[in-house]
Amino acid sequence: MRPHTVHAVMAVKHIDRAKSRLAEVLTATQRGQLVLAMFADTVTAATAVPEVLSLTVVTPDPRVAARAGELGAQVLAEPAGAADPLNAALAAGARDVRDRHGPAHLLALQADLPALRPAELAELLTVAPDGARSVVIDHTGTGTAALLVRDTLAALAPRFGAGSARAHRAEGAHPLPGHWPGLRRDVDTPADLAAVRALGVGEFTAAVLREFGLLDREGDPVRTVC
Repeated sequence: MRPHTVHAVMAVKHIDRAKSRLAEVLTATQRGQLVLAMFADTVTAATAVPEVLSLTVVTPDPRVAARAGELGAQVLAEPAGAADPLNAALAAGARDVRDRHGPAHLLALQADLPALRPAELAELLTVAPDGARSVVIDHTGTGTAALLVRDTLAALAPRFGAGSARAHRAEGAHPLPGHWPGLRRDVDTPADLAAVRALGVGEFTAAVLREFGLLDREGDPVRTVC
């Protein structure tokens, strides 16, 4: 195993149920378009990092599954009937990774990080301690942007959702202090959307925001994959 390498897992729910807190600025159709675009930008940034050996996407949505496949990700159906669908999906993805690749380090990553830079993720993978669980706390200070397990046998044990930063720390994950604004900024609210616009979003998100009239054609920064 090369140093710092991981296999990444993402979970994406039905597009039609996503981002309800953006309803004051976007229609339901626009929210679906945005979710798919942010997902594509997150996948593109993550897979641009050489240390990310594979990316598995767990979803019940055929549109997400199709886009994931186009972007070169492994696709897995969401487990049916789970009381906690998000964490059940991530755990299933992690098990599938190890079934296919054997003992491996694991990275669970949010799927709505349109300002993520590959350099941020590469630095995270470099500085995270070996043999330990690490968490990247999001911009709110209470959520989780990424969970990294640097133990090839330990379960992923995801605890995403409300208060996940505290829950992951209770499971032994150490918070990482890096300055990674794109990694820490997921998008749930209009304020989040404004913040990622200021940081510079990826090409897919930029395209839909321009279509919606929410991004200047030349005035706002666009993230480059570097």
